[in-house]
Amino acid sequence: MNQNVICWFEIYVKDMERAKKFYNAVLGTNFIDSGAPGDSPDAMKMSFFSPMENQGVSGALIEMPGTKEGDGNCVNTMVYFPCQDASAEEARITAAGGIVSRSKFSIGEFGFCSICVDTEGNPFGLFSME
Repeated sequence: MNQNVICWFEIYVKDMERAKKFYNAVLGTNFIDSGAPGDSPDAMKMSFFSPMENQGVSGALIEMPGTKEGDGNCVNTMVYFPCQDASAEEARITAAGGIVSRSKFSIGEFGFCSICVDTEGNPFGLFSME
């Protein structure tokens, strides 16, 4: 298992093409577009910063309805923490004072994740291959 504390990040955007143009201009990044994986919402768009085979922490720009609407639930960035099985850590969220926003779900060949909120209102994800 990856030993990094964070295994994945997402930057939520309102306009995918505008965001890719910005990060390309600033970082020189050439993005890899992808459809919504696994049980993700069909309207979700992803564009990876680097190939999935790269070592270390990788991430993607994400365009998805409901994440940038300014309704108090606006998500700007999210980090994912690696787990053996996201269900185990997810089971401890409520007792620790957090919220499970979306229980463990498939992201297809990439594994599984749970979306949670900490005691400070920050969303974060749990990621596992099991």
